[in-house]
Amino acid sequence: MTDIKKKEREPLVQISKRTDMPKWQAWLIRGGAVIAALFIGAVVAAILVDGQSFGLFFKNIFEGVFGTERRIWNLLQNGAVMLIIALALAPAFRMRFWNIGAEGQVLMGGLACVVCIKYFGDKVNEPVLLLIMAAMSIAFGAAWAVIPAIFKAQWNTNETLFTLMMNYIAMQLVSYCICIWVPNGSGVLGRLPYGHFPTLGGYNYLLNVLIAVIGVVVLFIYMRFSKHGYELAVVGESTNTAKYVGINVKKVIIRTMILSGVLCGVAGLVLVAGTNHSLSVDAVGGRGFTAILVAWLGKFNPLIMVGTSLLYVFIDQGTAYTAVAFQMSDSFADIITGIFFFLVIACEFFVNYRVRFRFLKSRKKDGSPAAPETESAEEGEESLPAAETEEEEALPVAEAATAATNEEVTA
Repeated sequence: MTDIKKKEREPLVQISKRTDMPKWQAWLIRGGAVIAALFIGAVVAAILVDGQSFGLFFKNIFEGVFGTERRIWNLLQNGAVMLIIALALAPAFRMRFWNIGAEGQVLMGGLACVVCIKYFGDKVNEPVLLLIMAAMSIAFGAAWAVIPAIFKAQWNTNETLFTLMMNYIAMQLVSYCICIWVPNGSGVLGRLPYGHFPTLGGYNYLLNVLIAVIGVVVLFIYMRFSKHGYELAVVGESTNTAKYVGINVKKVIIRTMILSGVLCGVAGLVLVAGTNHSLSVDAVGGRGFTAILVAWLGKFNPLIMVGTSLLYVFIDQGTAYTAVAFQMSDSFADIITGIFFFLVIACEFFVNYRVRFRFLKSRKKDGSPAAPETESAEEGEESLPAAETEEEEALPVAEAATAATNEEVTA
């Protein structure tokens, strides 16, 4: 009886893996998380400012992004840079190679562009200079990415620490080169006179956006329909399975990281030639780390990452404008952006898992708890009457046997 009662006891909260949630419902949960993040941001603004800024928060968010044509182009060009870096990380993370070095790989691509401008800018015409810059930035980015890939493939080193340390080396290289190019010790390179992307249709950032769009299409085809994309997906699922079916795992690791470095080099080219026209240690601005979240939220799907990149830039740019409008420090924008990431990431738990509360189960009319749902409890309850019946039937037989024994002894 005691064992059966223990089996009937169940936890108050039950968490189970979801396997049948429709895609539209999953995206509805994610959309609700974004709306909740904006709502909480408005509440925080009302508390920190004057209690009357709840509605102004939403107004300033959208005005800071869509208020003028220049702000819209800022959204597109910043979204393009973020998207290219996220595209660079997607193949590596799909292969489960934790590339934390996008920051350094983009910096090396930008450094290659500045080297070309410094030493070839006044010797060749602009189109040829841009081609040299593109080739050198791709080569530098790929080289900086392939170094940890070779060590991982040959000696199974920890790629997370390796790529992270490569970031600091790249930052020191950039700092050293700037000290050479700027002898006055200011540490500021200044605006570069050569190597600027041409304007298309009168828009300065249109070429940046087109490069990002081309990157999305090419990477989507590569990962979805090519043999190489299939192989990196298999390696990401299981290296043992990949080896069993004849895939050269070392070759896939090196090849995929070369692709990742190439795209990071393109991002460095876009930063120097299409956006900043200069270079500094903080030129990437942490986007190499933020792109990891952007790519993960986009499920490493290039098409979905377009939306997540623009969504992040929308929040970042809108909250920055709101902080200025409310005359608050930049930390306010960081707080709202942190709330956004926290809620959007937390909602993935409810997309992947179902939470049930046992104390909300229906009860019988007489107030007794409903019958337990577990099979073990039901089997225990059904077996109890059968055992009692067998014991009752066995009693007369035992009494008769005892009486017969007594008669034999008496005789």
